[in-house]
Amino acid sequence: MRPPTVPADAGTRRPAPASATLPFAAVVGQDDARLALLLGAVDPGIGGVLLSGEKGTAKTTLVRGLAALLPGIAVVSRCRFSCDPAEPDPDCPDGPHMPGADADYRPARLVELPLGATEDRVVGSLDVPRVLAGAPTSEAFVPGLLAQAHRGVLYVDEINLLPDHLVDVLLDAAATGVTTVEREGVSLRHASRFLLVGTMNPEEGELRPQLQDRFGLAVAVVASPDPRLRAEAVRARLRHEFQPAADVAAHERASQGLTSSIAAARGRVSAVSLPDAELIRITTACSSLGVDGLRGDLVTARTAIAHAAWRGDTVVTDQDVREAARLALPHRLRRGPFDNPGPDRERLDDALGSEDEPEPPPDDDGGGQPSCDDAGAPAQAGHSEHPAAADGPPDPGPLEPPESGTSPAGGAPQDPARPPASRTAAAPGTAFRIRHLQSAGFGTGAGGNRSRSRGSRGRPAASIATSTRPDLLPTLRAAALARPGEPFRTTSQDLRRWLRRGREANLVILLLDTSGSMAARRRSQSVTTVALSLLTDSYRRRDRVAVLTFRGRAATTVVPPTRSVELATRRLHDLPVGGQTPLCAGLDAAADLIRRERWRDPDRRPLLVVVTDGRATGGADPFGTAQQSARRLAGVAGVVVDAEDGPVRLGLAGRIAAEFGAELVSVAGLASANPDRRDEAARELAAVIKAREAA
Repeated sequence: MRPPTVPADAGTRRPAPASATLPFAAVVGQDDARLALLLGAVDPGIGGVLLSGEKGTAKTTLVRGLAALLPGIAVVSRCRFSCDPAEPDPDCPDGPHMPGADADYRPARLVELPLGATEDRVVGSLDVPRVLAGAPTSEAFVPGLLAQAHRGVLYVDEINLLPDHLVDVLLDAAATGVTTVEREGVSLRHASRFLLVGTMNPEEGELRPQLQDRFGLAVAVVASPDPRLRAEAVRARLRHEFQPAADVAAHERASQGLTSSIAAARGRVSAVSLPDAELIRITTACSSLGVDGLRGDLVTARTAIAHAAWRGDTVVTDQDVREAARLALPHRLRRGPFDNPGPDRERLDDALGSEDEPEPPPDDDGGGQPSCDDAGAPAQAGHSEHPAAADGPPDPGPLEPPESGTSPAGGAPQDPARPPASRTAAAPGTAFRIRHLQSAGFGTGAGGNRSRSRGSRGRPAASIATSTRPDLLPTLRAAALARPGEPFRTTSQDLRRWLRRGREANLVILLLDTSGSMAARRRSQSVTTVALSLLTDSYRRRDRVAVLTFRGRAATTVVPPTRSVELATRRLHDLPVGGQTPLCAGLDAAADLIRRERWRDPDRRPLLVVVTDGRATGGADPFGTAQQSARRLAGVAGVVVDAEDGPVRLGLAGRIAAEFGAELVSVAGLASANPDRRDEAARELAAVIKAREAA
C-alpha cells in the first residue's frame, strides 16, 4: 500500500485562505457552544450538535470556523465515497478496495445542506443517459451530499425549516451510519458517518422531536448581556473584516493548538475509563429527570468520556459528568409540542447529586414550614390578587359584557378606540382534534401534511415527457411500449419523468374576533380554545401560522407568520377583549398579510380561518363594509367558524363566508369525528341492516 502523501502541516490544521470566516479561536464568548462543537469533533459518535438561539449570535461562524480546525484524513485514491484505507467500506460502490490500495490525504470536509435541496441531491441520483449508454449502475450513480460528508461535517442551517422528506433521510443516515438508495432500479448503499451540526432560531419554529432526539448535544446560544463582552465581540468582528489576513495570522498559533488537541483527544478516547460510580451517577440522573429511553444515558456517558479525553485525562471524573449532562440532557426532557424546555441548572445538579457533600439527614419531625422558594410548596387556598376576594368567592363580573360606547357600571360612555386593557380573554380550554382542513387543488409549497401538492416530492402518480432530468423506470416503460416486438432501444422521444403527488404545508392565518360581542367568558374561552386546537393541528402538519385579532377600531397582528407554534400558543393567554367589532378591518388586515406573504413565499398557499359571530359595529354601514372586504378575499381558501350562540341567531357569519367562498362550520363541526360518534354510527348502521334482513 502506497502511504498517503501528507503535507508538512497535516497534523496541525486545515489550510484556509486569508478571507475565510472568522477563526474559531477569535469568537468571543459562547463557551458552551464552543465546547459542544469541540467534543463533537473529538467523538462524532456522540450524535451531533444542535445550536439553538436568536439570530446574530455567531452560530454559523462557529460551525464554519470548526471546519478549519479538523485534522485531515487519508482516503482511498479515486474513491468518491472517502473510504478509509485502514477500514474500507465493503459495500462501497467504487469498491471493493483491495489491501494495499493507493491512498491520498485531504482536509476533512464541511458540507452544507441547503433547505431547497432535492432528495436526489442529498442521497444521490442516477445519470440516466450513462445508464442507457450501458454503464453499470455503480458507475452511473452520482454521489449526494451524504456521501460527500462522510468522515466530515454535515451542516444544516435553519434545520428546523428543513422539509420533512429530507428530515427522514437524515434520521435514517444518523441512526445507521449508512445511506441506502432504493429507487428507480437503483439498489446500493455506502457508509455515511459524519458529525451532524444544525443551527436554528426557535422563533421560526420547533424541530421535529425525532430529529431533536438524534442530536447528542444541544446548546442554547444567546448574546451576552454584558456591554463590555459585547463590545469585545464587535471589535473582534470588525478587526477581521478590515484586516482578515492579519487576523487569521494572529490566531494561527491558537488554531494549530486546537487542531493538535482534537487529534490527541481522538487518540485518547479509547483509553479513557468510566468508573462504575460515575456511570451510576449518570443513569440515576437520567432516571430521576424522566429521560425517555437509554439514548440520553449513552450520549451523556460518551460525552463525559470525550470531555475527559479533551482535558488530557484517562479517567472520567465528576466534573466530566456534570459538563456532559449539562450539554446532553436538557433537550431530551420535552414532553409535548407546547411544553417548556428542560430543567434549570439547579434541578440538573440535584439529579446528579454531589460527590463531596454528604446527603442531608432526613427531617424526623416533619414539621418544618415550607420555604417560599420551595417548588413543591402548595399554593395558598383562596389566593387572590385583591385582598377583599379572600373572604368570599371572587366576583364573576358581568355575564355579558356591554357593547362598546357604554360603561360597565352604566356610567359615562367609554372611548371605543381605547378598549379596557385590563380585560383579557379567558384561558383556552382543552384542545380538541380538528378535522382535516386543506386548500383546494394542488400546490408546490414546502413539504408538510396539510394540502395536496405536486413537484419533486411525493409519490409517483403518472409520467410525462421531458427533455431534462428523466427518470429511469418511466423512460424504460415508454421505450418498451413505443416499439413492441422490436429489439429494445431508447430514443430522445422516450424520455419521461415522474409526475409526483404529495402533501404540502400552508400558511394558516387565524383571524380572531375579540371584540365586545365575544368578550363574555364563555365566548372568549370558545375562541381561544378553537385557536389552540387549530395551532396544535398546524404543529402536526408543519404549517406556518399567523394570529390576527380585531377589536376597537383596528386589527392587530398578535403573531406574524412563523413556524413557532409555541410562540403563538403563549400569546393566547393574554389576548385583550372588548370594544367595537371592526370586522372589515380584520378582513382587510388578513388580505394585506396574504398579499405580503405571496411576495415573500409565492409557493406557500394561505388558509384563512376566521372565528367570529359575524356581527360588525362602527361606521355608517359596518356589515356592508365587511361584506365588501370579504369579496376582496375571493379565491383564498378559507373557513369561517361561526361562534354565535344563544336562542337568537342572525346567521351573519354565514353571509360573510358566502362572500369569499369560504366553508362555514360551527365550533362543534370543526372537530373531527371522535371514536364515540363512529361507534354510534356503526350501531345505527347495524340496526338498519338487521331491520332490512328481518323485512
